[in-house]
Amino acid sequence: MTNEQDWVSENRTVGVRPVDEVARALTELETSTDAETPTEPGTGSTTPGHRERTAGGCLAGYRWALGRGVAAPVTGAHGDGVPDLTALTAEVDAAMVELDDRSRRTVARDFAQGVHDALAWVCGHADTPP
Repeated sequence: MTNEQDWVSENRTVGVRPVDEVARALTELETSTDAETPTEPGTGSTTPGHRERTAGGCLAGYRWALGRGVAAPVTGAHGDGVPDLTALTAEVDAAMVELDDRSRRTVARDFAQGVHDALAWVCGHADTPP
């Protein structure tokens, strides 16, 4: 992991994506969803619904990938600054384990799906952002 300002000036990428593209995906998601105070559609419930939990996972993944998160969203691994491709890929793998193994789940499935989808795109495993 590197200092965010040094990393931005040296590399200009997050995973395999241009930093501006990842930042734009984060901004678009932040403005298109209210992941901080979600409600289950049609119920008036303050319990997050599937879409909100998935969006929350995407937001956490993007923020961490951009060096804005204190800890990795699934594993909780700590580091300084922007994670490298190896760390990003390891977090995608950890999210996949969460999705595949109910008995060992440490985060909500929908949240893990969002983290997986966002970081898989950042790492180049998907062509379009979630």
